[in-house]
Amino acid sequence: MAVTLDEAKAYLRVDSDDENALISGLLLTAKKLVMDVGRMTEEELDSESDTTDTAIKFCLSYLYENRNGADYHNLTMNLRYLLFAQREGAF
Repeated sequence: MAVTLDEAKAYLRVDSDDENALISGLLLTAKKLVMDVGRMTEEELDSESDTTDTAIKFCLSYLYENRNGADYHNLTMNLRYLLFAQREGAF
């Protein structure tokens, strides 16, 4: 199961609903980026829950904290390291 908005807000330590739209958009971006870097479909994303949830939360927090100047090359490289087993079909 992929990360929900409530899980994302808890992970980011956001209590109010003021940034729900921003977090929802970043969460969608994080999921798509993890799918692209991990070379997986949405079904595969959901089946690899522990590793992909960690990767999604990492990506989400990076995008949230660096929304004014993210280093996407660095982010992508870190996601490759997190998702190495999925990328190479080790499972």
